[in-house]
Amino acid sequence: MKVILVKDVEGWGTLGDIIDVKPGFARNYLIPKGFAYPATEGYVKHVQDILNQKARKLEKQKQEAEKIAQQIDGLELDIPRPVGPTGKMYGSVSSADIVEAIKEKTGLEIDKKKIMLRNPIRDLGAYNITIRLHPEVSAKIKINIIPEEQ
Repeated sequence: MKVILVKDVEGWGTLGDIIDVKPGFARNYLIPKGFAYPATEGYVKHVQDILNQKARKLEKQKQEAEKIAQQIDGLELDIPRPVGPTGKMYGSVSSADIVEAIKEKTGLEIDKKKIMLRNPIRDLGAYNITIRLHPEVSAKIKINIIPEEQ
């Protein structure tokens, strides 16, 4: 029996794939769970429409990410932090601190999950940070962690 997948099914395929499965598997599992429809002309056209909408949405998101990347690529930020008498920084600089600094300087709101920072920064100095705005679009910024003036 031929069915068209409307969701990704591990080991079988992804959205829009037309696969050939045993009739019992299709009737008892795939179709009742909403993973697939019978591969009739109407359902194939319906799934193609869904794929086209998804592609347009992804393209729009990519264009928006490219606009933001143009605005912040090469941006240099100074983030002041309190330091002790030995010159050691109190606390650390996290993704949320970087997002706040970008918002103060440019007015753009960026999700902190998009900042590629493995561990919080715990030392003074200059750091190059990558911001992945979209799977295909990223920007690089430079942050300077400086001592806070008393």
